[in-house]
This record gives sequence, C-alpha cells and structure tokens, in this order.
Amino acid sequence: MTTPRTEHRAKIAEARNVLGEVIARARFAGEPTILMNRGKEAAVLVSYAFYEQAKRDRQAAEAIARALGDLTDEQRGAVAKSLYDRLLELIHEEGAGAES
Repeated sequence: MTTPRTEHRAKIAEARNVLGEVIARARFAGEPTILMNRGKEAAVLVSYAFYEQAKRDRQAAEAIARALGDLTDEQRGAVAKSLYDRLLELIHEEGAGAES
C-alpha cells in the first residue's frame, strides 16, 4: 500500500511569503497545499505531473461516461459489477503486498 502524502493548508497571504517552499513540496515531495481564503478552500497547488495525470484521468472518465451512455441498463449493470469486482481484486492485491 502506498504511504499517504502529507497535505498542507495555508492562507493565501502566508503561502505567498513562502511560495518557493510550497512549490518545492508539491514538485519534489508530491505534497499538495490547499490555499485558504477567508477560511474556505480556494485552490490547491500540486505538482505539474499530478496536474497532467488528473487531466488524463478526467478525459478517461468522460470517455467511459459517454460509452456507458450508449449501453442499456442491463449492460451498464454488468459493466458496473465487472468494474466493482476488479476494484476489489486490486484492493486485495495492494493489501497483500503491504503485508509482505
């Protein structure tokens, strides 16, 4: 199992004062910083690699949604069950790998 990465929170004004550090954490340690404005989440600073992967993931999810839209309810149910079963297998494999 992968180790969870640290997630930071900072007010925008505070992050501005240590912007180089915030960028380095995102870029080299893969640690995102949630930028807060008036106590609410405003944005997240992440590495460029994470951003690019998120764009690819979104495109894949949109393509899957379009493809599922062309299926009957019965076909969608079969696909959902297949995906659920595969996810359970992956979770099990990941958990077994962590125990080694």
